[in-house]
Amino acid sequence: MANYDVIIIGSGPGGYVCAIRCAQLGLKTAVAEGRDTLGGTCLNVGCIPSKALLHASHMLHEAEHNFAAMGLKGKSPSVDWKQMLSYKDDTIGQNTKGIEFLFKKNKVDWLKGWGSIPAAGQVKVCDEVHQAKNIIIASGSEPSSLPGVEIDEKVVVTSTGALELGKVPKKMVVIGAGVIGLELGSVYARLGSEVTVVEFLDAVTPGMDAEIQKTFQRTLKKQGITFVMGAAVQKTEATKTKAKVHYKLRKDDSEHVIDADTVLVATGRKPFIDGLGLDALGIEMTKRGQIAVGADWQTNVQGIYAIGDVIEGPMLAHKAEDEGMAAAAQVAGKHGHLNYGVIPGVIYTHPEVANVGATEQQLKDDGRAYKVGKFSFMGNGRAKANFAGDGFVKILADKDTDRILGAHIIGPAAGDLIHEVCVAMEFGASAEDLAMTCHAHPTYSEAVREAALACGDGAIHA
Repeated sequence: MANYDVIIIGSGPGGYVCAIRCAQLGLKTAVAEGRDTLGGTCLNVGCIPSKALLHASHMLHEAEHNFAAMGLKGKSPSVDWKQMLSYKDDTIGQNTKGIEFLFKKNKVDWLKGWGSIPAAGQVKVCDEVHQAKNIIIASGSEPSSLPGVEIDEKVVVTSTGALELGKVPKKMVVIGAGVIGLELGSVYARLGSEVTVVEFLDAVTPGMDAEIQKTFQRTLKKQGITFVMGAAVQKTEATKTKAKVHYKLRKDDSEHVIDADTVLVATGRKPFIDGLGLDALGIEMTKRGQIAVGADWQTNVQGIYAIGDVIEGPMLAHKAEDEGMAAAAQVAGKHGHLNYGVIPGVIYTHPEVANVGATEQQLKDDGRAYKVGKFSFMGNGRAKANFAGDGFVKILADKDTDRILGAHIIGPAAGDLIHEVCVAMEFGASAEDLAMTCHAHPTYSEAVREAALACGDGAIHA
């Protein structure tokens, strides 16, 4: 048994970042983690491996569709699926070992095993109870499913199973048109699968800008993905090698069946809090099953905090990381801060999709007067040279003050471009501030500047 200033439960992006910052602030710190490797869902079966497969499959797409036009001629590469999975696994290993190194460097102890909280100030790991002045729950989330859909991670899979399929399926049905479903559906479509996305709502990526939604779905259709919208999945039937997906269209209650080799269930995620002992502790929960916390990320039980996917807000690794740093500051007696109005979201398909701040619909609902500056990547020289002219940048600014209220991008490197808008919003900048900042030529970032110019006197290259 050991005594610590803080013990974090979970080593995902929220947990490991929180631990490192706690240690940097002079606190004796430990992390309880039951996986064989650090990094949580994100590094092991989420963000990192999926990006490896997205990158590999995009390279295949470039070779098949764009190389010849650039004068790069020769036989198109074939897919060695086992080697691609090995590349993915190597990427995971490099990242998880990197976290181990950072723990050793910062003198963070790894308590190997699944943690629970028998009482305030105590964390139990493998029958050993450790004392902690503060406990931070960062146990993350797990995939959620639907009634009638039984997951076996072989034929009917979550994102975890989809990252390690034995072979590329001929037919894949994706249940859910959110970020995870579209990213992994995109991977398999590039690799040759016939991908059908079944979505309950009438638009992809719920909650995003309506114009982005329409453009995004249209772009993915061109890439060969089929969409069945407004469809309520009733059940799946699976054998050892095949599955059937039964769904009902909401518009007329008609019933339909799709055959598939693999069914990817991508209907969202839920907090992973099983076995923590929260009920016995009397920790308050939200109506949606999340841990309720105050502005300091502390629960109603003194000395117990929670961050990341187990609390309210978008289930994003970077949101968890920032909460981890903020909670660490609070535990160390400092002031933790996180601006929840400036948390970007990114979808790593091709083209990428990124957003920050308010959508037009949200501004309309709030009765806020706003203006729109928009610029197409077809007017961007770098994008045209790189076969990446699809998409646009849209910036929303206050009609009177010109202050930037949100931005929505679909196009090349959108996940990187969004951050200059994030920085601008963090400093309360106007669209004119961004427009008057010199941008290097030729870069994709010029499209962001042009959209900002369009909020004023007009874009130059529109």
